[in-house]
Formats: sequence, C-alpha cells, structure tokens
Amino acid sequence: MTRTALPFLAEDVSAVAKSLSKQLTDHKSSPSHVELLNMLARANGHRNYQHLKAQAAAHQRLEAAPSHPEIVDYRLVERAARHFNEDGRMIRWPAKTSHQELCLWALWSAIPQNERFSELDFNALLKRHHLFGDHAILRRSLCDGGLVSRTPDCRDYRRIERRPPANAIALIRRVRRAA
Repeated sequence: MTRTALPFLAEDVSAVAKSLSKQLTDHKSSPSHVELLNMLARANGHRNYQHLKAQAAAHQRLEAAPSHPEIVDYRLVERAARHFNEDGRMIRWPAKTSHQELCLWALWSAIPQNERFSELDFNALLKRHHLFGDHAILRRSLCDGGLVSRTPDCRDYRRIERRPPANAIALIRRVRRAA
C-alpha cells in the first residue's frame, strides 16, 4: 500500500493543541492510530481524517486544473448588485439561487482573513452587512456554500480562503465601490 504525503497546516497551533489536549483527556483509553488521526483532523477544524484527506485532494486537483480566463456575465452581476444598497449592505435575500451565490461571495469578502469568530461575533459581523434581519440564513448559507467553516459545536467560524469566480469578483468590486 503506497502512502501519499498529506499536508497538515494549522493556522493557530495553540488552538490545535488545546483541542487535542481536551480530546485526549476526554478519551477513556489510549487512542488507536485512526482515532488519533481523527482527533488531529478535528483539532484543525475538519470533521474527521477522511474530511481532511478529501479537502487536501480537492485542493491539489484545483491547483492542477488548467487556468483559462473566465467570462463575466455582467447582466447577472448587475441583477445581483440590486440586492445591495449604496452603502454596500445587503437589503434583501435574493429569490434566485444564482443571485444568492453571488451575494454570498460579496459577504464573504467582508469577512476578515485568518480570523476566528465566536458565533455571537460572527452574527454581529453579518448584522452589520445586511438590513433584512435574517443573519441565520446568511450564516447557514455561507457554511453550506463552503465559504465559511465552523466547528461541529458551532463555536468557531472562519472564512475559507478561495479564489472567487469572475462574476463574484465583479460583484465584490461593484459593492465595494458603492460603499
């Protein structure tokens, strides 16, 4: 059986150590090899070792994908921009899924990089960037859309660093310019 190297990058080593320490303390006996792999993965914000492995494989596939210029659908960007006011705040939740996805990218761009948020702080951040009073749908959609990760106990939220699609980049620029 051949083994491939699996990168393990921790943004906050102290948080990983605390989580691992707690998991080891809560474990009744000495953990097996697989249990220890799962603990390490969970300490770094993944569901389990398989999730960590799948994330790394997907990252490698995306990095290896040939790059080609993306075409911007300016009409779609224009329609999605209607969901933001002149201050760059979202004024309503779009009915169309294609508009929702673009609007979520605009919210994603407002989340500071490499910062972790408690659920309370993350809700406050979302409330500052929308006016329609449903931060829960935004939080859930950001997590479901793979733009924000959260721990299984929902105590820790952070932005997932990805390159937005061309349409999202155009919307982000338009919303920022308006603000």
